[in-house]
Amino acid sequence: MTDVLILGGTGWLSGRIARRLLMNGATVMCLARGGRPSPEGASLVLADRDGADAYDAVRGRDWDHVVDVSSNAAHVAGAVEALGERAARWTYVSSVSAYSDDETVGADESAPLHQPADPGDEYEYGAQKVAAENAVRALGERTLIVRPGLIVGEGDPSDRFGYWAAAFLRAEDGPVLLPPAEGRDAQVIDVDDLSEFIATTAATGVINTIGDRHPLSEVLDAVRRHSGHRGHTVTAADDLLVANDVEYWAGERSLPLWLPSEMTGFMTRSNARYRAAGGELRPLDETIAAVVEDERVRGIDRERRAGLTRAEELALLQLLG
Repeated sequence: MTDVLILGGTGWLSGRIARRLLMNGATVMCLARGGRPSPEGASLVLADRDGADAYDAVRGRDWDHVVDVSSNAAHVAGAVEALGERAARWTYVSSVSAYSDDETVGADESAPLHQPADPGDEYEYGAQKVAAENAVRALGERTLIVRPGLIVGEGDPSDRFGYWAAAFLRAEDGPVLLPPAEGRDAQVIDVDDLSEFIATTAATGVINTIGDRHPLSEVLDAVRRHSGHRGHTVTAADDLLVANDVEYWAGERSLPLWLPSEMTGFMTRSNARYRAAGGELRPLDETIAAVVEDERVRGIDRERRAGLTRAEELALLQLLG
C-alpha cells in the first residue's frame, strides 16, 4: 500500500488529490492548519508551517509520495529539508505564473521564469513559485513539478470561471457585459483532470498541466449556451473598462479571463508534454455544464471573490447605451 503525505489536503485542489489517491488504495495523511476537515478516509495532522516544529509529527518515516501545493517558498523549502531525504517521490504544484514571458504564443516548459523570491521579499506569487520549485529541484530526479494554468470546476473558490455562468444565469433575458475577445484565448483545466494526473502519473520533471487553447469568444459562447441566457451581449472596449476601474483577470470589480491585449502567451502555452505523459482533458462542454450547475446550487447572487456585481455590470452597460 502506498503511503502518501499531502502538505495541505483540506483545500479545493489538494482535497481532490487526496480523494483520488484514496480511491487508488493509498493511505493518505494530510498536514494542515485545521479549520477544514480532511477527506473521509484520510488522517489529519494539525500543524502551522511557520513553526519550527511544523513537521515533527511526520518526520522520521518513509513516504512513498509527498505532495505540496504551497505558494510560500519558505514553507516548501522547510518541508524539503525536513522530509525530502526519506520521500521516494515528491510532487510540487507550481503555476504557469512562474513564467516571466507572457507574450510568446505556444511557449513550452523551457520558457524563461521570474527571478526567484529571496527570503524576506515582499510576497509576489510568481517569484514565490519559482523559489519553491528551486527548493524541490534539490531532490533530483524523483520530483514532478506541475505548472497548471487556470484550474476550474465544481466548488472553485476563486470564482473566476464560475463568474461567467453566474453572469449569464442572473441576467436571464437581460444584457450581459463582455470584455473584448478578438485575438484572445482561454486555457482551462478541470480540477478533476489535474487531480487524476497528479495522483496517477509516474512522470517526473516539469510539466505544464494545462488545457487546450480555445478562442475566448468560443468559451464565453459555450458558457452562455449552457446557462440558457436569452438576452443580448454587449462588448466593452479595453479603454472603457480600464477607465472605469474594472480589473483584469480576477478579484473584486473584475471581468475574469479578460487579459491585457499584449499578454498573448499567458493562455496559449504548450501542453504537449502533459499530453505525452498521458494527461487527459475532458470535453470543455462537460466542465462548463458542471460549473453552470454548481453556480445554480451555490447561488448566483452570493458574494464572490471575482467579477462584477449585477449592479456594477448594469451601471457599465448604461454607459455603453
